[in-house]
Parts: sequence; structure tokens; C-alpha cells
Amino acid sequence: MPLPEFEFHEPATVDEACRMIGELGEKTKILAGGTDLLVNMKKKLLAPEHLVSLDRIQSLAQLDSSNGSLRIGPCVKAAEMAESDVVISDFPALQEGASKLGSPLIRNLATVGGNLVTARPAADFPPSLIAYGATLVLKSNHGERTVPLTEFIQAPGETVLSPDEMLKAIVLEKPSPLSGSAYIKLGVREALEISLLNVAALLTLDESGGTITAARVVMGSVAPTPLLSPSAEKVLLGETPSDVLFLDAGEAAASDSRPIDDFRASAEYKRAMVRELTRRALTLAFDRIQTQ
Repeated sequence: MPLPEFEFHEPATVDEACRMIGELGEKTKILAGGTDLLVNMKKKLLAPEHLVSLDRIQSLAQLDSSNGSLRIGPCVKAAEMAESDVVISDFPALQEGASKLGSPLIRNLATVGGNLVTARPAADFPPSLIAYGATLVLKSNHGERTVPLTEFIQAPGETVLSPDEMLKAIVLEKPSPLSGSAYIKLGVREALEISLLNVAALLTLDESGGTITAARVVMGSVAPTPLLSPSAEKVLLGETPSDVLFLDAGEAAASDSRPIDDFRASAEYKRAMVRELTRRALTLAFDRIQTQ
């Protein structure tokens, strides 16, 4: 199936890309990995007049772990995230999300930024990134602004990006000592599967290792946008980790979820799986703290 006609632009710097995006207007799309954009263009769901490729801008394809934080360029590939020593050691839930995205071929093309900007409810990266408190740096000709990922995705396919803005970086602070995290995805198949649902969890214990001082549970594909569970956090904070506590947190997360019936599964089944995947993710996160 052929692509519709378009003009191709290949800026060499972020400033040049921003200038192009601002001048070319709303009939412009940014091309990074292209695993969603090009497919939708072939299906005639999108017909941009201009494509602005970010492929030549090396700074957008870098991982920087200096200063106690991780700065992720939006063009970093999922495969690189899955294989990065820093991501594996400090952000294991993020590594698990990257390693479960599509097939090896797709992971070699798909970018972190594209996975966020397309704003799919079942996307693999947002739950883990939200669990780690990710912030996004957005840039245009008028300057930069920083937006928490929790505020970035507004609805399926919709973000706070203005037509003249691009995603410049994703920034994560390294979790506190005695922290553990995990990401679990439920699908019908092992690969090339859109999530029935996914769950990321993060736990931080006090210095004695006995009490939970910080907790996040984030669910995907059970609401129009990735969903942070305040009820699960409330159940967990100030408590001692245990199987019963993680069961209770799973119940709380399920009560916060808003799944719908669709051709993949019923809302009732998804809610039951939120309970189970939350329990599993919290258990794995706690196990990782104990093995530090």
C-alpha cells in the first residue's frame, strides 16, 4: 500500500527542527521511528503534507545518566532501552516495558518519544515512566517548558503538545535507596500484542527496610489515559510489606481502574487482572529491594 505524497524535511539541529515545525504549520508530522506514523499513513488515516525527520539530530538519540538522573532523548530506540546497563540497574520497570514492546524488529525502530506522543492507552512506556515520576521537556521556537508525564497525555491520541512544539527529552530522577520497581504486561500472545492491560509499581522503604515511605501503582489500558492509583498508594504508605498488604493494594487499584468491555476482554476480567498484576508487580518490586 503506497504512502500519500508529502514533502520530506531533515533538519540537523533541534532549533532547525523547531523552526521548520513552526513555519510548516498543522499539516506537519514529526518522524522518529515511524512504526505508528507510517502505518497510519499507508492506511490513509493520516495524510500530512510535510514530514520532519529527526534522524540526523544525534542529541535526540542519546541516554545521559549524569548528575543522578536519566535524560532520555525522544529518538532513543526501545531496543537500546532494553539493553542499557543504566536502565537495567536503576530503572528495571522501564527496561521491562521496553523489552515487551512489539517484536525485535519493532523494538529496533520504535522510539520512546513516539510511544509517548502517540498517546495510546495500551502503550508500554507510560506506566513505568509515570511510576518513576518522569517529566518531559517540550521545545518550540518560543522556548522550552517542562510538563509532568501525568499531565502530558490528555486522551487517546491527544497530548498537550502544541502544533509548533516537539518533545526534546524525558527526564527521570534515580529512585531513592531501598527502592524497587516492576512492570507486568498482560496480552494474549507473547509478542506483537497490544496490552489487555499493564501495571507498573514502585516501592521505597525507610532506612530500616521495614516501612513503605513511597509507593506508586500505574495502570495502562484500563482508562482513556495511563492511570495512577491513589487508593493503592494510600493502602501501602506507612505499612510493612506483606502478601496481604499487596493483595489489598491490588483491590484498591482495581477500584480506581475504569476498564470497558471490548473485543479483547470484558471489563470484569480486566478489573480482576488489575488486582492480580498489581499484586505481582508489588511483590516483584519488594523482592528487588531485598536482593540489593
